[in-house]
Amino acid sequence: MIGNYLRISPALLERLRQDPSDITTVLYPNQEHEHPEGIHLDIDKAWHAIQFLLTGDPWKGAAPLQNAVMGGTELGEEDVGYGPARSLSAAEVQAVAQALGSISGEQLWSRFDAQAFSAAEIYPQGWESDGREYVVGNYDALRAFFRDAARSGDAMILYLS
Repeated sequence: MIGNYLRISPALLERLRQDPSDITTVLYPNQEHEHPEGIHLDIDKAWHAIQFLLTGDPWKGAAPLQNAVMGGTELGEEDVGYGPARSLSAAEVQAVAQALGSISGEQLWSRFDAQAFSAAEIYPQGWESDGREYVVGNYDALRAFFRDAARSGDAMILYLS
């Protein structure tokens, strides 16, 4: 399972909220599933670790940090990989960007506890302290992605594939 993010215009988000039937075409525009550079982010399998380190819960949490990984509003019911895609408005993207901006990658990783990860069944299983570089690298990319989206006034789609 791979955590994915797609920057979109607020107008496209509104259209998809009214009629989510085009969600697959928006997420997977061609056979290579490529988007213009800077529009799509893949944080690989680090999504669940980042969610847990941000919120202390594998699936839930309080906004705005919950919206960084597992939050948002479902866009219809179509399974786009592992469940429906979820959306964040431009205002929600701004709030997440601000919240992530106050937590460095090293601060995030300082919350790591292998036993807590195991007990919470954080995907994929078997997290150890040597995962620091992987999680921090993906988290730093996520912070920058939200920062750039917020500066551009973009909305966002989150999905697992």
